Amino acid sequence: MEENKKKILIRIGSLRHGGAEKVLVTFLKNLPKDKYEIDLLLNLYSGKYLTDVPAWVNVMYLNRGEMITTNRPKDIPKKIYRVVYQRLLKKYPKILYKRKLKKKQYDIEFAAIHGFMDEVLNSPLKSSKKLMWIHNDLTQVSGYTPEKIRRFFHYDKVMVISEKIEETFLNLAKTEAEKQKIVRIYNPLDTEEILAKSEDRRLMTSNLQPPTSNPQPLFISVGTVFPQKGFDRLLKVHQRLLGEGFAHKVLIVGDGYDFENVKKLKTELGVDKTATMLGFTDNPYPHFKSADFYILSSRYEGYPTVLFEAITLKKNIIATDVSGVTEMLEDGKLGLITENSEDGIYEGMKLALTNPEHFKSYQDELQNYEMPFNLKNSVDKIMQIIDNL
Repeated sequence: MEENKKKILIRIGSLRHGGAEKVLVTFLKNLPKDKYEIDLLLNLYSGKYLTDVPAWVNVMYLNRGEMITTNRPKDIPKKIYRVVYQRLLKKYPKILYKRKLKKKQYDIEFAAIHGFMDEVLNSPLKSSKKLMWIHNDLTQVSGYTPEKIRRFFHYDKVMVISEKIEETFLNLAKTEAEKQKIVRIYNPLDTEEILAKSEDRRLMTSNLQPPTSNPQPLFISVGTVFPQKGFDRLLKVHQRLLGEGFAHKVLIVGDGYDFENVKKLKTELGVDKTATMLGFTDNPYPHFKSADFYILSSRYEGYPTVLFEAITLKKNIIATDVSGVTEMLEDGKLGLITENSEDGIYEGMKLALTNPEHFKSYQDELQNYEMPFNLKNSVDKIMQIIDNL
């Protein structure tokens, strides 16, 4: 039996806490353990999801340790070493395959995120099938011109996670064969796990509320802290609404390379007492649960998995009109979709504070809502793609 197992190499940067990373680990956790032989190669052996990778998956890495987000003098040599080493291996992939991967022959090489396009395409293994998983609307990512996006057609299959991304690729395809390479997959998401974790009493955010009989409305936003997520816009709107006399609180959960900048902005705006940046937690769901509103302030997305988490927990949702949102919120049936701008976020939050009744119709829809997919379907569909490659 051993001989027939497909050998798969998966590439991703690290297992820090992004949507793509979580989805990859959820997928691995739900695979039958005797079906494939998987090597997971990380650029950086770090991240909160490392412990969730099943024991049968062989985890390998180019560098070890935490991501360096600062420019402290003592960190610079290490940072330079990592960058140089990773660039060297990208430029001369044969070294990587010979030394690190011990000349192993893979049936499938799988880039779990768009940033690894070249690493996998430049593999010295000409016979392996190439699989790509795209989680972002690349038309919004700088540097991704139509010409560059067309390079993904060099892959044997490209899995995309939303209608908008699928549309982008189908419009750029020049032949029927290219169109056939694009396949739409719903992100594997474990709704049972989300519901169970949200009940964890130890983490309830009530300690963030002042002990009054009428606690202020709490808006929560969860995600990796970088400019894409628009937390800077959220804080500016928060300050503007406070200035107009609308008492409320904001909680941002997550960390990332922009954390210190956003934290500094929070202080500069003078909202340290009403806005909290919690940093990373491996269980954000009790915080979701105790908030009054979920706010997605993103500048762009692919398919914001976090909205499915908010839908699962039946939150009042306000989201900017980025890729995936219209589809996930069913054209505004399940939540409020605002213009993708600071003013849009302002109008949405202001409506929540002045007319919370407006959200009742969304709540009615959410109570009876069933996810358009389940974990098993998603995992089965990806396995089917792997088996047919």
